Amino acid sequence: MLGIEGFAELNFLNAVQVVALGLIGGILSGFIGSGGAFFMTPGMMNLGVPGVIAVGSNITHKFGKALMGSKKHGEMGHVDKKLGLFMLITALVGIRLAVWLNATMFHLQKGSHGEGSGSAAGDLYISCIFILFLSVVSVSILRDVSRTEEKGEGPSTKLAGFFSKIKIPPIITFKTADVRISFWTVAIIGLFTGYMAGTIGVGGFVGVPAMIYIFGVPTAVAAGTELYLAMFMGAWGAINYAWGGFVDLRLTLLLYLGSLNGIYIGAYGTKVVKEKLIRLVTGIIILLCVISRTVNVPVYLDRLDFINLPGATDEVLNLCSKALLFASGISGVGVIITSVAGAYKRRRKVQQLLRQINA
Repeated sequence: MLGIEGFAELNFLNAVQVVALGLIGGILSGFIGSGGAFFMTPGMMNLGVPGVIAVGSNITHKFGKALMGSKKHGEMGHVDKKLGLFMLITALVGIRLAVWLNATMFHLQKGSHGEGSGSAAGDLYISCIFILFLSVVSVSILRDVSRTEEKGEGPSTKLAGFFSKIKIPPIITFKTADVRISFWTVAIIGLFTGYMAGTIGVGGFVGVPAMIYIFGVPTAVAAGTELYLAMFMGAWGAINYAWGGFVDLRLTLLLYLGSLNGIYIGAYGTKVVKEKLIRLVTGIIILLCVISRTVNVPVYLDRLDFINLPGATDEVLNLCSKALLFASGISGVGVIITSVAGAYKRRRKVQQLLRQINA
């Protein structure tokens, strides 16, 4: 188990699992455009890391990974820096609020489990936010994919059309994203993105869908812009969590070891995979991660004395939660790698054909 100081025992198995979390999260991050925290944060919590430390360590790791991912997307012309900076204005406020709430929940003491119940209260709070918000996100994405099955590849434009009619000044034009929208719409989304990033480490699943469905930004540009925004949110979140003693640098470095390699695979995947498949994979993986976190909720309720689990039920639930999480991540990565490998093979065949023609 892990305490507020970090790993009680940094054994080989724990280290390998954290690196695996980073690798899978990195691939998903580059592909989906989020920081991958929807996978890595609950994964660390399954290993026994208190939720606030899992979030703090992951958001610290988010800075470097977002830097690499943003650079890759920038080379492909998928980053609207102006849009990212405007969202950042209020995102910083949202992160600060989230850090304060997480720290407060962590220090709560309740139940017969003594000081450990403080961690359970914080873990329950983080898990509930995770479950409630990402359930809505996953269901919304999957519904949109099913509705566009016969209408083409593009995402729904209904919300974007509605918000484009809001003319509260100042109205800002974002050239790379090819949208024109009120600053106040951008500011509200930025605030919520920052709060979610600071609370559960998942800002991308606010920022990316909001840019796509509310602003009307193309999927690839939304993914790249979110990673650009995540650089600054990660740095600010790291400072705030580190100030409270909620960052374990060993966790951060192990996540880096996996994610910095994985993110290039994911980013390349956005070039060769259809938008509809990206959305479908995103929705399914998030939904499975939500179910995984839900399985662990009774464990926290038991530690807080709200319920009484018999025997080793808590260990069984945690194992089931971890297995479901890894299954979802590995399945998603399998789809991405298969698509990338298929595109690479097709490219090689075209190159060989061109050489034969020119010979």
